[in-house]
Amino acid sequence: MADTLNLSELGKHFSNEDSARELLEWLRWKGNPVCPHCEATGAYKIEAKEDSKSGARKGLWKCKACRQQFSVTVGTIFEDSKIPLSKWLLAIHLVCSSKKGMSALQLQRNLGLGSYRTAWFMAHRIRYAMTQEPLFSKLNGIVESDETFIGGKEGNKHANKRLNMGRGAIGKAAVVTLVERGGRVKSHHVPTVTGATLKKAMLECIATDARIMTDESPSYKWAKHHFADHQAVNHRYGEYVRGTAHVNTCESIHALLKRGVIGTFHHVSKKHLHRYLVEFDFRFNHRKIEDGERTLEAIKGFEGKRLMYKTPVKKS
Repeated sequence: MADTLNLSELGKHFSNEDSARELLEWLRWKGNPVCPHCEATGAYKIEAKEDSKSGARKGLWKCKACRQQFSVTVGTIFEDSKIPLSKWLLAIHLVCSSKKGMSALQLQRNLGLGSYRTAWFMAHRIRYAMTQEPLFSKLNGIVESDETFIGGKEGNKHANKRLNMGRGAIGKAAVVTLVERGGRVKSHHVPTVTGATLKKAMLECIATDARIMTDESPSYKWAKHHFADHQAVNHRYGEYVRGTAHVNTCESIHALLKRGVIGTFHHVSKKHLHRYLVEFDFRFNHRKIEDGERTLEAIKGFEGKRLMYKTPVKKS
């Protein structure tokens, strides 16, 4: 099977449903289909006959154990989707290769989808596939921690100053970013930035023998008692780097996130912010590989994840 999936290869090899389905079958089963109903092996493919009126569709399998039929899309983000699998592959590649993300409106235009709602839900399914399992190993070494605020109306800045409510008030969403220097990142949407919320997020994701780098916020005072070291730079007095102490990696991640929100998505609701954080974290954590390899990594996450659109929800 393909080792890489750049846009040229996608157009040449995965422009039809048979090729797209074969790729997904290989990624999911590696040549040995497993029944999603009973998890037994030994299924056989139901071949559609041209002169038959049975209506058997391509890609249909039958389990020898439970006798139920299934396809490669059952139990995945692709299940019950009427969008061709070839368009799904192209959509995943576009999202994985777009540094600042790709809006649902762009997906709708580029893929010729029937409605904005379809493209929007498709994008959220892709973000769901990008969701990483809980960190099997905690962040270690030198770990930066910093917070930023997303959204809010421009006019609220004056209200914040007038009421002395600070930068996180009135409509803004707080994001805490933890990044292993030279390694992985984990971003959290938190209700407020306090010592308690920061402590919970950091203790869940960072090893206790890590060295922590933050700014001068008093919300980090507890850190020196729970980690091997805690160094802080004082932005208020113009100090941004002191030896290995800085949060420049976090600042770069926040800058890219904000450019994506402002320039690509224009608005992200608090309800769905965690999904967009997953997308940006995924691209950062796979930044050292090519776009095609990143696409394959995202596609591999399709199994066991099915996002249902049960009720209308606020679009972002």
